[in-house]
Amino acid sequence: MKIGKNGSKQINLSLILLFLLSGFLSNACGCRKQAPPPTIPEVTAITVKTEPVVLTTKLPGRTSPFRIAEIRPQVSGVILKRWFEEGSDVKAGHELYLIDPAPFQAALDNANAALARAEANLPAIKLREERYQVLLQDGAVGQQDYDDAVAALKQARAEIAYWKAQVESARINLGYCHITAPISGRIGRSNVTEGAVVTAYQATSLATIHQLDPIYVDVPQSTTELLSLRQRLEKGHLKPAGTIQNQVQLFLEDGTTYPLEGTFQFRDVSVDPTTGSVILRMVFPNPNSILFPEMFAQAVIKEGVKENAILIPQPAVNRNPKGETFALIVDRQGKVEQRRLTLDRAINDKWLVSAGLASGEQVIVEGIQWVKPGMLVKAAPFPESKIGPKPKTGGETPPKNRREGGN
Repeated sequence: MKIGKNGSKQINLSLILLFLLSGFLSNACGCRKQAPPPTIPEVTAITVKTEPVVLTTKLPGRTSPFRIAEIRPQVSGVILKRWFEEGSDVKAGHELYLIDPAPFQAALDNANAALARAEANLPAIKLREERYQVLLQDGAVGQQDYDDAVAALKQARAEIAYWKAQVESARINLGYCHITAPISGRIGRSNVTEGAVVTAYQATSLATIHQLDPIYVDVPQSTTELLSLRQRLEKGHLKPAGTIQNQVQLFLEDGTTYPLEGTFQFRDVSVDPTTGSVILRMVFPNPNSILFPEMFAQAVIKEGVKENAILIPQPAVNRNPKGETFALIVDRQGKVEQRRLTLDRAINDKWLVSAGLASGEQVIVEGIQWVKPGMLVKAAPFPESKIGPKPKTGGETPPKNRREGGN
């Protein structure tokens, strides 16, 4: 039987298609056989442990002098001399200004002369009173004469006392001509020069002395935070930090740490109605004059000790589209579980977890992007070198509008 050319072409085409189809199927079968079995993803996890942590609050504030003395004259006169250099350190008792002492010296001399005159008249008046007393007994003088002698003696003694007071007053005023520093500290610029006329207790000070070592740091704390802290201490969530409770650390304007530690002094008893806050006052040593009045600073105040604190690395915490914080943990069966967390605050590179985790649980730190809840995973320990040192203190409370998952 003969087959035409068209028939032959159709048979050849069919054979080619059959050959290609069989090759494709054989390759597909071969690939399926060579595919490796599915592997369990590996993650690194940290085992949750509880530890005591001293919680702190960072509050902004400003420095203020330990003592301030505004120098004002106590007598009126002309400034003859200024004995100090502006901006220098002065000691208590150091003479600052000299007011012309001439009129006050004259007043003292006049009072001394009047006192001497009064004292010179006293013996004669006293002898007259004594003679009149004897003569009165003999009836040589009348009672009125004796009474006049007694009154003259009392008046003479009173005049002596008066002029003694005047002498003392004149001596004090003469001493006020030498204006001295009432405290030790750094004196600012002088508001008067030699030749200026000043009046006693004038409104404008001659100069001002600031005692800067030690120095105060005043910071405001809202009454809301104060009440919250008190409630946590009363409920036992926090315990007093003992001897370190009153120790305060300070950060300067440029973010550097002030090298010396301060002491918590007191909490003010009144609330500022405009801000709803109370003032906390700390005292810091300032031997090198690093701190100046009205400088901005941040004080780290210790709230108390949280005995069973849970800290986890910050990379272990994520957020869902609703903004809720969560972490992935590895359960006892080795499966991934999503756990919602409540965060208190950041402490260095860790989060302080207030709810959502328990001691002994494994929290995934690395490999989170490759797993999802329900998957079986292999957990390797997170390297200790990446965990960092355990903080003994820390946990600056952030403002409420920035706190991550706060209570």
